[in-house]
Amino acid sequence: MTATHAARELALVAATAAADKKASDVIVLDVSDQLVITDCFVIASAANERQVGAIVENIEEKMREAGTKPVRREGAREGRWVLLDFVDVVVHVQHTEERVFYGLEGLWKDCPRIEFDAAPPADEDGDT
Repeated sequence: MTATHAARELALVAATAAADKKASDVIVLDVSDQLVITDCFVIASAANERQVGAIVENIEEKMREAGTKPVRREGAREGRWVLLDFVDVVVHVQHTEERVFYGLEGLWKDCPRIEFDAAPPADEDGDT
């Protein structure tokens, strides 16, 4: 089984929103073969707690524009690892140190990556 098209699209919305706020090492994983509770993980890193917060806010805004909101949000107060649960997509925004320590992508290394192009956003004239 693979992630649904809708889940993949939402995961890419979240990944793009993270990249727009300068998240580093953004990856999207199809975890649907391993988990029955969600289809995709989005994992992103930030250099500090303030950036974690900015990334999370942008993800929530862009996901809301795409028609969804998180059913659960954890870790926002500490700002070191925020989990946003959108049911079919779970987003992890981690301080770089937490990401290295917990190594989520290592735990899910057997899951396929969904291609994600973190191209810089276009300017107002449509140029990149």
